[in-house]
Amino acid sequence: MAVLKVKFTKTKRDKLAQILWILNWVSVVSGVILFSLGLFLKIEIKKRNEVMAKGDINSVPNMLISVGVIACIINFLGGKICYDCSDANKFSRWKLVMLPYIVCTFCFTFSILVGALMCYAMRNELEESLYLGLRDAIKFYKDTDIPGRCFLKKTVDMLQIGFQCCGNNGFRDWFEIQWVSTRYLNMASKEVLDRLKSNVDGKFLVDGVPFSCCNPGSPRPCIQYQLTNNSAHYNYDFLTEELNIWVKGCREALLEYYTAIMRSIGISALLIWLFELSVLIGVRYLQTAMKNVLLLGDLEGESEGWLLENSFVETAKYNISIIKNLGKANQISTVSGMNDPNIEVRNTNCGKTNVTTTSIPAAS
Repeated sequence: MAVLKVKFTKTKRDKLAQILWILNWVSVVSGVILFSLGLFLKIEIKKRNEVMAKGDINSVPNMLISVGVIACIINFLGGKICYDCSDANKFSRWKLVMLPYIVCTFCFTFSILVGALMCYAMRNELEESLYLGLRDAIKFYKDTDIPGRCFLKKTVDMLQIGFQCCGNNGFRDWFEIQWVSTRYLNMASKEVLDRLKSNVDGKFLVDGVPFSCCNPGSPRPCIQYQLTNNSAHYNYDFLTEELNIWVKGCREALLEYYTAIMRSIGISALLIWLFELSVLIGVRYLQTAMKNVLLLGDLEGESEGWLLENSFVETAKYNISIIKNLGKANQISTVSGMNDPNIEVRNTNCGKTNVTTTSIPAAS
């Protein structure tokens, strides 16, 4: 029994073909939107590539870009098919193509769904990439005179100012690394030498942060050095007073920024997937309705269209049996090929021409 059977008159078939032609062109636009969203995400990731560790972070934008391009091609072809389906004579040349087209497009629509789900699954991978990238960027912040690293100071400063953040996990990350280059340290100063000697690794560690961590909205002048020393500043309590530097870590700030982008892209991709699926259902109805018109031979009469010719269970069993028969046919052809009389058999006379053969006596 057919699933979701609907009757179509010639007028309804023509209207359905026209509507689907328009919707396929809308689907081409949706493919362009997917391509644009993937390209936008790729550019946004590339902007902060210097504070991200290398990995498969670009898999999501690459997926969206590829899906967008393929969607444009498939829906352009679908628009041409639906336009010709308004004429039964033109439909005959697409008759053998439509079912494979529907099956391939149905499988392709799930790649859009996969792309949407990947946007939500990308968070953990992105968080790890940001953690490792920011850790290395902060570590090499002081290396302004080393080729390949000299740009990191400006990158980190602009990042902290733009996203109103400080450090990787927080401002205390700056306490654990030497972020002032040795070339700017006065080695004749006893305080500097004592601080270098007090550290096992010989690093100049201070409880201070770069200027880019300062909050310009604070009424008090920025305190960026001796943050934990209450006696170094007038009317200051490190534990109770609200600091006039950014408290949020840059990893958290960037993660929130990219998560918001990916959530919007994921929702858009899901809506496009639902739209593509609904268009494909309409194409399936048009294909079955036009097929039945040709079978009935009355091009002006009514015809039935359906989603599936048999029930879901019967369709599943039928497809499984086809797969099994294909496997059996392959095995039979392999075995029968061994005894195929048409296969060329080499002469076993080893080059001898005068070989006596004994004929079989005829029955009396």
